[in-house]
Amino acid sequence: MATRRPAAAPARRSRKSAPPTKLFVLDTNVLMHDPTSLFRFEEHDIFVPIMTLEELDNNKKGMTEVARNARQASRLLDEIVSGDEERIAEGIPLAAASSDLASGHLLLQTEAINGTLPTALPTAKADNQIIAVVMHLSQRHPGRQVILVSKDINMRIKARALGLHAQDYFNDKVLEDTDMLYTGTRELPDGFWEEHGGNLESWKENGRTLYRVKGPLCPDLLINEFVFKEAGPKQDKAFHAWVRERNGRTAVLETLIDFSHHKNSVWGITARNREQNFALNLLMNPEVDFVTLLGQAGTGKTLLTLAAGLTQVLESKLYSEIIMTRVTVPVGEDIGFLPGTEEEKMTPWMGALEDNLDVLNKTDDPNGSGEWGRAATLDLIRSRIKVKSLNFMRGRTFLNKFLIIDEAQNLTPKQMKTLITRAGPGTKVVCLGNIAQIDTPYLTEGSSGLTYVVDRFKGWPHSGHVTLQRGERSRLADHAAEVL
Repeated sequence: MATRRPAAAPARRSRKSAPPTKLFVLDTNVLMHDPTSLFRFEEHDIFVPIMTLEELDNNKKGMTEVARNARQASRLLDEIVSGDEERIAEGIPLAAASSDLASGHLLLQTEAINGTLPTALPTAKADNQIIAVVMHLSQRHPGRQVILVSKDINMRIKARALGLHAQDYFNDKVLEDTDMLYTGTRELPDGFWEEHGGNLESWKENGRTLYRVKGPLCPDLLINEFVFKEAGPKQDKAFHAWVRERNGRTAVLETLIDFSHHKNSVWGITARNREQNFALNLLMNPEVDFVTLLGQAGTGKTLLTLAAGLTQVLESKLYSEIIMTRVTVPVGEDIGFLPGTEEEKMTPWMGALEDNLDVLNKTDDPNGSGEWGRAATLDLIRSRIKVKSLNFMRGRTFLNKFLIIDEAQNLTPKQMKTLITRAGPGTKVVCLGNIAQIDTPYLTEGSSGLTYVVDRFKGWPHSGHVTLQRGERSRLADHAAEVL
């Protein structure tokens, strides 16, 4: 007996010294938002209440994204549990199912839990039953941190009011602070040319000037990032360029086409500010396959994109047609079922398209051909623009198309992936949106699909991004955006 005690004591001490892993209780909306959240908690354990499984079952029917995610979450749970039924109560290791992404355990509720909820909370409600499970687990494991994970704000408030730990699901967030989001533009610091112009090389190519610069700023530059230096006391002329190559402390800057000049107008539209000029350089460059434009209402995202699309479809014939799509999320009350074909059903959602076509059709009338000429031009334009619903995008491939995804801030990262992977050879994809106007529940500025693609595509040689700053719609719209 005496020889066994010293051997057991160190083991007990080492177990105490290791910090206990957390136990996360998952709400249903987390699994329906991201089914792979089962594998996102690293070394910590996750607990799935019976009520979460019931709600997954209730939401599995239908063709919506939520229903698809509910079915995928159920399939993942089935894969993890099958063959390991006897270990459900103590916890099934997640390492094998997650390909070593997670080293914790999955626990399922195997017994009835009679939590003592306050009388004001009705036990018939699913949210309250999950909160009761969290209370029970906190009492059962007093030395362990039990945390409710939910995307439902009110449920988290209720849990915290009862003294429980609760938090949002953060793994899908690209950035905690959207002010850190890549803008696609960079102002060159004072003294840039003195520091980087020591062994300056410059040459002409396709009518544009290229500069090879070397210095401390070059490693921070990204391919297709726009750099600028406005005219000032030390600089007579503004310098606008974009990064075409980057290799360590060396970068190649290429001057831009000046789309603010009438001779370079795009379907009668000229750039009204610096960022619009940057955007048109991306939209009109056939080497750039993927463009993202962010900006508040009235910055010209849709107008610039449609003008570039029409020019390249009807004039240079680079693309066969424009395809425009958007998420059908109503701002107010839904107007119910809509009659007609897919295109006719989408018409009420495409008011932005109609408004911009009116503007573009008025600008493209150099010979004064009158109402008949304008009507004929509008008919031609409409014949080359197709409006599609997101619901029928799976399995499609777009060849030689100019694909515009409007209101892209309402897409989840998974939906965004589904859409962008539809692009076949010769197709250009343009995503437009304003992350300050998200209408979808459970999506935030940090977890929006638009934020996701801006962050993931930055620096790729065939993509570009610009955040448009100045509103150009009207003085009323600009003032309203500032003060309201």
